[in-house]
Amino acid sequence: MLKSIRQFFQQHMAPDPAADAAAAERRARVASAALLVEVVRSDSQFSEAERAAVLASARRKFGLGEEESRQLIDLAEAEVRDAHDLYQFTSQINQTFSAEQKLRLIEELWRVAYTDDVLHRHEEHVIRKVADLLHVPHSAFIAAKLRVQDARPG
Repeated sequence: MLKSIRQFFQQHMAPDPAADAAAAERRARVASAALLVEVVRSDSQFSEAERAAVLASARRKFGLGEEESRQLIDLAEAEVRDAHDLYQFTSQINQTFSAEQKLRLIEELWRVAYTDDVLHRHEEHVIRKVADLLHVPHSAFIAAKLRVQDARPG
């Protein structure tokens, strides 16, 4: 009897691993977008150019269309308003992203920070803190910054 009850629960009540993976991926996307928003908001200014850069970054990083990336960023902005720290975002990313994906996220953070052609010390501080929380080595953090700087026009 106990065996049949356990079997029933496993078949009908156990979480679907595919659904769990998809949900974790969605949470990591929102967390990544929230970090992008957090970087550009850290200098107390969130210009239209920075918003456009965040949208472009979401499209680039996740292969989203215009409307999907807009919805993602709107959701991310709401999450940032309610956030009490960066760990709630980085923990989601640590559970889902590979080391390579984390490094690409750090590059995206640098790109949005340089959107207004001025790297504010608060933006750099947020990126450094995120890199530490994502366990990105300091040398990779600096290399990502240099790659983004070298790719900038002018």
